[in-house]
Amino acid sequence: MVYLIFTSSYTTEVSTLTFDPDSSTIRLLSSLDVGHHPSWITFYPDDHSLIFTGLEQTDGKVLAIKFDDEGKGEVVAEASSGGADPCSLLATKTKLFVANYSTGAVSQFAISSGVPYILSPSSTTVQLKGTGPNTSRQEGSHPHQVAIHEDYGELLVPDLGADVVQRFKVEEDGILSHRGHIQFALGSGPRHVAFYGDYLYTLLELSSVIVKHQFPPLPGLPKIVKSSPTMSTPMPQPNDMLAAEVLIPKPNSTYPVPYLYVSNRNDPSPEGDVISIFAIEQDSLELVAEVRSGLNHLRGMLFGGPDDRWLIAGGANGGGVKVFERIDDGRGLRVVAANPDIEAPTGFLWK
Repeated sequence: MVYLIFTSSYTTEVSTLTFDPDSSTIRLLSSLDVGHHPSWITFYPDDHSLIFTGLEQTDGKVLAIKFDDEGKGEVVAEASSGGADPCSLLATKTKLFVANYSTGAVSQFAISSGVPYILSPSSTTVQLKGTGPNTSRQEGSHPHQVAIHEDYGELLVPDLGADVVQRFKVEEDGILSHRGHIQFALGSGPRHVAFYGDYLYTLLELSSVIVKHQFPPLPGLPKIVKSSPTMSTPMPQPNDMLAAEVLIPKPNSTYPVPYLYVSNRNDPSPEGDVISIFAIEQDSLELVAEVRSGLNHLRGMLFGGPDDRWLIAGGANGGGVKVFERIDDGRGLRVVAANPDIEAPTGFLWK
């Protein structure tokens, strides 16, 4: 079977790639020029031929792109993002949530039924406020992700600029109700979160640390369980090695044990950036493996295929795109396909 993979980038294009595990190849199928730095993409949950992306620019925009069966896309709607540099988007059946990094605004859009499209202007915008001690990165709030805990009906927003993860309840009328925040070490810069069971995992970009909390539903309060550097030999702070992505594929019959995977950017090693693998059963948070990727500035990666067998990852500053296979029951990764010519990839969606 040949897989289609949509790819965002730090170019002006959203591209469609093909991955053929039988021939161990990744090929560029098509590209669509949409504008400056479409760095994040997310599916519409009821139709995986429709994706949303944001243009990271001062007058931020969000776009809806519809793909045909051949992987060719067309922009079918666009709107102002409600801020500058939209860096993360998340779609539900009726809403699109957008994190505008530079202006600290979290915007919400209605998505129509039938043929989905964005309604403009934004129906709700929440302005975050906060600072941190890193004057070059934390002069104001910088929401870096919008993530929904579906079981709790809660929207979490890691704010890199204020060292907190904001908690919002998504009310029945769609309004976001602020319910508090989770505080992290000053200067640590929360970037992304992931959920597994009753636990919340928060990736801190500026300190390259992963933090594990027990995470009950509201009005319960999180309780820190453990934290760990994202690499076995972290460099003294401050440094340019920054954690980027955290993923926890759901256990299944092929990979019954849960593991957490972290990408780390800007490693000076000629072997490229490291993907770190952690055991997370019960209260554990143990680094069990580090895989050299051969990629530079490994920003985005995503699992896909049967039983999440494969991990696709890209180097925004070099190395192109690679697909890894999970081995040793998920404790390791091996390269199965590579295309060094894909320019500045930042994110992926498996069709």
